[in-house]
Amino acid sequence: MRALPRGLTAYHRTPIFDADTIPKALLRAHATKAGVWGVLTVTSGHLLLTVPDTQEQIELSPGLPGVIEPEVVHFVTPSGPVSFCIEFWK
Repeated sequence: MRALPRGLTAYHRTPIFDADTIPKALLRAHATKAGVWGVLTVTSGHLLLTVPDTQEQIELSPGLPGVIEPEVVHFVTPSGPVSFCIEFWK
């Protein structure tokens, strides 16, 4: 997982999701559009971020965000109770 490049601007932030309100689409393989980066921030609990193409799995927790590169297929899996949001940058 790469770091967020300099010079990007945040343009959208999701509401805070939890294990009950997480959109089903986030649990299935999906990707951001060209030029769009995501920063997944966990506010409580743990969330597993999986990138199938590289077989990378990262356990995210408060203080350890996940940076999602443009067009990279990924999905998340909650590890018990969790709350998180996603901020989109371009």
